[in-house]
Amino acid sequence: MKKVKQADLGISIALIFFFIILSFINEDTTFIIGYFVVGGWQLISMIVHAVKGWFTEKGGRRYIYHWVVLCILLTALLGLAIPEFLVLLAYPMLFAAPFMAIYYSWICYNEVYVKMQRPLTLLK
Repeated sequence: MKKVKQADLGISIALIFFFIILSFINEDTTFIIGYFVVGGWQLISMIVHAVKGWFTEKGGRRYIYHWVVLCILLTALLGLAIPEFLVLLAYPMLFAAPFMAIYYSWICYNEVYVKMQRPLTLLK
């Protein structure tokens, strides 16, 4: 599990930096593509964590984050039927998505390098 989580964290951070740099180089709407690629990767990661039951204890950071993202996704789906919901969601998400991606990466980092430490390494 640790190797998978380290790879997940590394890919997530690499995608974030790749699209930041690419957006500055291209000076176009590349950042929008980055939103979907990074968000898609992190959504797949969240689904894997939920299915495997990794760090999804009730009341934990990941558990709460999963519920927030589920509410956002349901609101987006509702926006397909009622366009006003999609407009209400799209503008705040334009600014919130980068912070959410960074926060999700921080959650993953915390799980890999803090929660998964061996007990003896905590005795300093």
